[in-house]
Amino acid sequence: MNLNTPAILIASRPHGENASIARMLTEDHGMVAGYVAGGRGKRMGPVMIPGNAVEVDLRSKSEAQLPFARLELVKSRAPWMTEPLPAAAINWACALSASTLPERNPYPSLYSALDGLLDAICSAPSARGWLAAMVGYEAMLLRELGYGGTKPDLSAGFDQQFEAFRELHRPIRDYLLAGSPRDVMAARTALGERLKRMIE
Repeated sequence: MNLNTPAILIASRPHGENASIARMLTEDHGMVAGYVAGGRGKRMGPVMIPGNAVEVDLRSKSEAQLPFARLELVKSRAPWMTEPLPAAAINWACALSASTLPERNPYPSLYSALDGLLDAICSAPSARGWLAAMVGYEAMLLRELGYGGTKPDLSAGFDQQFEAFRELHRPIRDYLLAGSPRDVMAARTALGERLKRMIE
C-alpha cells in the first residue's frame, strides 16, 4: 500500500520503545493502519491523539507488511481532551469506529459523518449542539455495516435525542461490539452517564 491522503486518527497504541501503531479512517481507502516511528516522542505526541485530522503518507514494500506511516497534523482536537464531556464523546466516537470498521473497506459517508461529528463536539458550547450528530453517526454505522435500523429524528429536543442515544445502546453492544473488549462499551456507558446529568 502506497498512498497520501487526509485521514482521521482514531486509535494509537504503543509499539516497541518509542513507536506507535496508528489506525486511521480515510475517505477513499477506509480504515488503514501504519507504523509511526517516534510516535510516542515529544514531536509526534501531540499528533497521535485520537480525533486529530492528519495528512498520512503510507508506504509498504508488500501487502503482507505493515506500512510505515508519516503523519502531519492538519487539525488538532487536543484542546477538547482536557474537558470531560467533549473528551468522553471524542474517545467514544473514535473507539467505536476503530473497533467496528474493517480495514481497507471505504465508507465515504461514515468518514464525512465522523469528521462532522468531531467538528460539532469541538465547536458546540454544550452537548445540546452535538448529541444529534452522535446519534446520527451511531445509527449510520449500524446501517452501513448491515444491521439496519431507522434513521433517528435529529430535529427532536435534547431529551428525545438522549432517549434515542439510550435505545442504540443494545444494538451497538450486541451487534457492532459483540466480542470486543469490555472497555470499548464502557466508554459509551461513561459518556451516557455524563449526558444524563444534563437532564437530571
